[in-house]
Amino acid sequence: MTITTAGYSLLPVLPELMLAVGAMVLLMIGAFNGPKVTGLVTTLAVCLLVVVGAAEIMLPAGKHVTFGGSFIVDDYARFLKVLAIIASAVTLILSREFLADQSRRIFEYAILVLLSTLGMMVLISAGDLIMLYLGLELMSLALYVVAASNRDNAKSTEAGLKYFVLGALSSGMLLYGASMIYGFTGTVSFAGIAAEAKTGSIGLVFGLVFLLAGLCFKVSAVPFHMWTPDVYEGAPTPVTAFFASAPKVAALAVFTRVTLTAFPGIVVQWQQVVVFVSLASMVLGSFAAIGQSNIKRLMAYSSIGHMGFALVGLAAGTQEGAQGVLVYIAIYVAMTLGTFAIILTMKRGGQPVETIKDFAGLSRTNPIIAFFFAMFLFSLAGVPPLAGFFGKFYVFMAAIKSGLFVLAVVGVLASVVGAFYYLSIVKLMYFDEPVGKLDPMRVELRTVLAVAGLFNVLFFVYPAPLVSAAAFAAKSLF
Repeated sequence: MTITTAGYSLLPVLPELMLAVGAMVLLMIGAFNGPKVTGLVTTLAVCLLVVVGAAEIMLPAGKHVTFGGSFIVDDYARFLKVLAIIASAVTLILSREFLADQSRRIFEYAILVLLSTLGMMVLISAGDLIMLYLGLELMSLALYVVAASNRDNAKSTEAGLKYFVLGALSSGMLLYGASMIYGFTGTVSFAGIAAEAKTGSIGLVFGLVFLLAGLCFKVSAVPFHMWTPDVYEGAPTPVTAFFASAPKVAALAVFTRVTLTAFPGIVVQWQQVVVFVSLASMVLGSFAAIGQSNIKRLMAYSSIGHMGFALVGLAAGTQEGAQGVLVYIAIYVAMTLGTFAIILTMKRGGQPVETIKDFAGLSRTNPIIAFFFAMFLFSLAGVPPLAGFFGKFYVFMAAIKSGLFVLAVVGVLASVVGAFYYLSIVKLMYFDEPVGKLDPMRVELRTVLAVAGLFNVLFFVYPAPLVSAAAFAAKSLF
């Protein structure tokens, strides 16, 4: 493995620089031409993300460290950056119809998504606490604005405000934790902290708990999940699809990197926090979703539960656990984006319908959509041989091998409870009387649904590429 530590080489940050410059150029195009170029800016933003993703893949192999060790590009960072870029690009494709509306031609939307993605890429490559905070804030500030992007809707504005206020609180906790860690170790770099944190002094553990609390907020894990249902319901549906996919990838990436590379000497201390958060998220996500009537709120509680499942792999604290987290998040992104393509299709007379009972009889009016939606729901529940089953299989196996039997058993039981509300939607679609026909499905939604749906259904045929890529990525953390 080659390691370049050329103090301030710009090669490792080339994709980020391309994304930043591209976003600024698109901002100028929008600023000088107004709302009429919204469609063009969105299309160019998707093209820019594709180019940046290709640049990331084409960086020289091995581990590259720059800016004095604060920015790391390794196989782990590459895997997750490409995943975050794919999620952001698909979200922009899903947003085209939302932005086509005369009253919602906001060219800034695509630029905010690009800047948020830039923050995610910085966050994924963070090698110290300062770079972590810079990436986190760049990602979050853009998210606060897009949550309130539907300015004529009171719920959307409320969602943005709630997310901003609670996000500011979580950032404060994270900064407080980071300052305590710096105070007790005398360094902000993950490698330096790992060298100093051989014993878990009470002050260091306190700092770590505050740092993890800030990160739990970003992945919407219990007990820092309170913003999720309201923001998911209030934000425009394409924005909710974005929240449910790309930022989760980046937050889980940094959660895993911080714990495994900065605190390998005090695994027992942070493992207790992660086990508690994972258990609470799985249980609350499964039970709280049962009474929901709005599909976006149900997806919010579903995402809380799924972050709990992903953290089962991290709790193991092993290379196999890290691999499980990567496989899980990749499959979760595919399932989520496919599900949101269907939720965005749910329109009657041009008006979106978001209540669960609106799915009644869908198999008779739109059999293909009903089939794919049923497959996504089965996959989210973890039914074999769909992709979601393999995600849970890898994290549970890692937990069992690390002796975390209670965590694995509770995870399986929570999956069973979750299956109840997923299957109740399938029952509605296949056994209840139809409510009425849906509007025709737009071509971009159809494309996303086909790709995500086929990945989900056919994953078991050839899982090797994703599993081996995840194993390769996880290896670079150890």
